[in-house]
Amino acid sequence: MPLTPYFLPWRARLANLGRRVEPLRRQPLLQLEKLFAPLLPPGLLSPSDEGPNSRQSIYTLGSTFWAFLYQAFNPGCPCREAVRQILAHLGLQELRPQQADPGNSAFCTARKRLPLEVLQRARRAAADEAAKRVPSDQARWLGHDVKVPDGTTLLLADTPKNQQRYPQLSSQKPGCGSPLLKLVAMFSLASGALLGYAKGNKHKSELRLLRQLMDLIKPNDVLLADRGFCNYVLLALLITFSQAQAVLRLHSARKIDFRRCKKLGGGDGLFTWSKPATKPRWLPKSLWRKVPAQLTVRIVRVAIHSAGFRTRSVTLVTTLLDAKKYPAIELARLYLRRWHIELWLRHIKTSMKMEYLRCLTPAMVEKELEMYLLAYNLIRCVMAEAAMVHHSPLERISFKGAVDTIRQFNIVLAQARTKKKSRELVGLMLSYLAWDLVPERPDRREPRAVKRRPKPFALLNKPRHKFKDDPHRSVWPKNATPKIKRLI
Repeated sequence: MPLTPYFLPWRARLANLGRRVEPLRRQPLLQLEKLFAPLLPPGLLSPSDEGPNSRQSIYTLGSTFWAFLYQAFNPGCPCREAVRQILAHLGLQELRPQQADPGNSAFCTARKRLPLEVLQRARRAAADEAAKRVPSDQARWLGHDVKVPDGTTLLLADTPKNQQRYPQLSSQKPGCGSPLLKLVAMFSLASGALLGYAKGNKHKSELRLLRQLMDLIKPNDVLLADRGFCNYVLLALLITFSQAQAVLRLHSARKIDFRRCKKLGGGDGLFTWSKPATKPRWLPKSLWRKVPAQLTVRIVRVAIHSAGFRTRSVTLVTTLLDAKKYPAIELARLYLRRWHIELWLRHIKTSMKMEYLRCLTPAMVEKELEMYLLAYNLIRCVMAEAAMVHHSPLERISFKGAVDTIRQFNIVLAQARTKKKSRELVGLMLSYLAWDLVPERPDRREPRAVKRRPKPFALLNKPRHKFKDDPHRSVWPKNATPKIKRLI
């Protein structure tokens, strides 16, 4: 029996009814999802059948995740702006309930419900995707994957809970400083993506934090680090337990004499180091017993010539003992690439404004930190894609330019109506990234000095509620002579 449709003139208008009543949990936040969702594991942001993220609400797991990521991409973005973005999108889809609260409390509660494991999985997946996009001839150094660690510090919001977990410096008075978080991060030299990190307070040494990242070092990897990590125990752990190698700068406290070594060439020789008499405080006794009594290392002294500057020398320590397979000049070139990690940390802390974390509790600080690092890895994925497609050097693609380009193209991608148009916009964005290269300036010198003077604000040496500000601190007396002005 044939079916006759009723209300034939209304059929086109009623066709969208099913989409209008679609659950809120299926509605994407188009600003970032179209570009970055393919880089994340499938089903990562799917709602759970039961538990905290199973309810039908505006702030689902997916919408909360993308709104939180939007805050990381836009430094200084308050929760109010993220809430307005979600409500504006739902209003565009005609799905915003009339009783929705425009305040921030519901969104802040949803951020607390966001599982930390989801953010960690997303960050690791983004790092893996960035590694896949690095050309094979640039992914390895003489057959080795090179991993670069370094330490830095971050400032946190001055709250009692943050102070208890990450106390401020002892030289600062209570109420006049900020909690200090120490961070040791591990990067991939090929892709520039962050592989992992370990955090602690000011009492944790960088070597103690680095030991927590030893699982990231696989057999045949090369650890590239500065003189702060030049330690006998660390070299022994790398060789004995990780079957990995190391290229480090020699610590200034250790003196060497090339007349007492097995020479491999000029400024190149094998030395025998002995196990320290005392156990480091960061090493468990079970591992200390397994540290070998002696260790053979190779020390290389290389001269660095730069036009217009005096010749300097760099002394390196490595466990790569074969001088024919690993020439001294290749070790020197590899160590000079270690400076990239300083730029990567500057990208995260300065370009992305992560040097000050605003969350008020240690649990939320950890989630905010994960979200910033996830955003960084996603940007590195896009940069690696642009370098692979357009055959451009990845190290010269501007990170700040990539951030600015991604922000603007995300707005346009959200308005693309077809997949073909979206692919065209992504291709155009990648071409602009590959075009925006940082010029090569090997001899450029940029001293850390500022041209503009800071504003004449007083130093906060008392708690803010006890501090008394002088309103006339920057105003000179009208009748004062130049001599009196200098004395004032």
